Amino acid sequence: MQFLLADPEPMLYHNEPIVLDGTRAGLITSGMYAHTLGAAAGLGYVGNERGVTEELIASARFEILIGSRTVPARASLRPLYDPAGARPRS
Repeated sequence: MQFLLADPEPMLYHNEPIVLDGTRAGLITSGMYAHTLGAAAGLGYVGNERGVTEELIASARFEILIGSRTVPARASLRPLYDPAGARPRS
């Protein structure tokens, strides 16, 4: 899965825990600041007995544990960046 932090300040590198609805559910495997998206983005694995679906992503609360602080994150199974330029530009 891909994750984009809601706060532009914290950084992601690797091994940060992924929190799904208040429970640790996985780890960030790699991350860095995504200049085109304006915040840190990361790739990670999430284990969940219900399975990871678009419905789960739409209804669940994802956070990334960075140090002693949890930071809200947007989760996605699709790319966060639009390399084809199909999204409107401002």
